[in-house]
Amino acid sequence: MTKEMIFNNVQEIFRDIFDDEDLIINDNTNSDTIEDWDSLNHINLVSAIEKEFKIKFSLPELLNLKDVGEMNSLILEKIEKQ
Repeated sequence: MTKEMIFNNVQEIFRDIFDDEDLIINDNTNSDTIEDWDSLNHINLVSAIEKEFKIKFSLPELLNLKDVGEMNSLILEKIEKQ
């Protein structure tokens, strides 16, 4: 799976979680740039991403993520290790 494919899947997950079909994310998107990104939506995002890609994040990994770009890189890294 390529980074672009991961990004496209993550884009769809964001649109689903935030119920906004027009939502556009980029590598710099973070909780400060999406108004409805609260703790509950964060948990929903993580859960949906783990389910979609059949991976699990550790708490330290999640705490170190700063934006969507870092998340996508971590997803790719985990997929490549499978």
